[in-house]
Amino acid sequence: MPDENQLLKQAVSLGGDPDAIREFYENWSRDYDSDLLLAIGYVGPEIAAEALAKRVGKTALVLDAGCGTGLVGIELIKRNFDLTIDGIDLTPAMLEQSRSKGAYRKLNIADMCGPLFEIDDDVYDGAVCAGVFTNGHVGPDGIDELIRVVKPGAPVVLTVRDSAWEADGFKDKVEQLEESRKTRTVEISHSPYHTKEDVFCELVVLEVI
Repeated sequence: MPDENQLLKQAVSLGGDPDAIREFYENWSRDYDSDLLLAIGYVGPEIAAEALAKRVGKTALVLDAGCGTGLVGIELIKRNFDLTIDGIDLTPAMLEQSRSKGAYRKLNIADMCGPLFEIDDDVYDGAVCAGVFTNGHVGPDGIDELIRVVKPGAPVVLTVRDSAWEADGFKDKVEQLEESRKTRTVEISHSPYHTKEDVFCELVVLEVI
């Protein structure tokens, strides 16, 4: 297994290719939690879960988009045990890790680079997406489907790695969504992301209109 810095460099250079992303995370799935939480101080799941949990009702149904190994699900349940959480991810091996944590109602394979055909409109009371909107992964248009599947008035919480925020068009996308009255921007805050490597993200909270 390469060192963690090398893994992170490889992760952000995948070019948005679903097959490359799937293979990369299949190989990393078993050690993902320890590599991210212990080695680099990954706090994306904590800050995203906190932002969502305080904005949804006690028995809300929420979507964890790009759930990976279930780190966000665990953080949500810590904050509100009565939440019902569904998760989607591109990589079967990552979903198996999520399943082992017991935080989710259901887990499905999905590619966030395209339409989420298996999810109807206006289903969820909120959605959260941590660690997906970063270099070489899902681009800004992936936000559109999250907006579609949550109810009007519901929050969508995103972490966007700061190196991708402007360079990959996320800042412009969030502004366009507000201008077109699809969302209201509740919060954009510059937040810690990898605390041991001095890497930051933008924590974005949108309210669907």
